This record gives sequence, C-alpha cells and structure tokens, in this order.
Amino acid sequence: MSPSQRLSRGLKYSTVGPVDVTRGAVGLGVNSVRSSASWAGALYRNSQVARQLEAELATVGEAVANLPETLDKARGRRTRRRPRLLVVAVGVAVLAGGAAAFSMVRRSRTPEPSPLPPSVDVTPKP
Repeated sequence: MSPSQRLSRGLKYSTVGPVDVTRGAVGLGVNSVRSSASWAGALYRNSQVARQLEAELATVGEAVANLPETLDKARGRRTRRRPRLLVVAVGVAVLAGGAAAFSMVRRSRTPEPSPLPPSVDVTPKP
C-alpha cells in the first residue's frame, strides 16, 4: 500500500486507524524528504559549487601525487598521541573513582536491620 492509501484507510477504520494514520503520515514524510533530497542533489550538481568542487578535487590529485611528503607529515603527528592517551586514562580513572564513591554512598544509605524481634510471627501456621 502506498502511504496515501494507508492514510486514507487509517482515517476510515477506527480499529487500526491510529497505526495506519501514523504509518501513512510517516510514509508521506519520508517520500517528501526523498523528493526534496533528489531535487536538492540535482540542483547541487548543476550549480557553481560543483564546479568549485572539481577544482578542489584537482588540488587533491596534486596532493596524492606528492604522497611521500604527505605521509612524512602524517608520521610527524604521531607524537601527539601520548598526551591524548594520558587524558583518556585520567578520564577513565575519574569515572572509576566516581563509581566507587557512588557505590559507597549508596551502601551507607541502606538502613541497618532492626535489633528488635519482628512484631508478626514469621512462620505461617496451618
């Protein structure tokens, strides 16, 4: 069934109405988004932005031609990885400490059992 048929059927029947109304409305919304995306894509392909993108792709092609130099630059950035790892390790330690503190606080809030005997007989009588 198409979304518009679902919508009309959902409005007609009261038993399955809310489900079909919802599915029909969502289907119409999805079809509308697809149509808009298709129109925007066609507009984009025919615009000046697409031409500028082609020029940038040519620049990327030059960068690929100079790949050894690009790789050397990328290898020089690896030294920054250790401080990031340190920050992640500190974050994990803080989270673990917070979890332990939360657990301790929660345990301290649980009431201790009463030292008095129960006021009702615990064992059932036949």
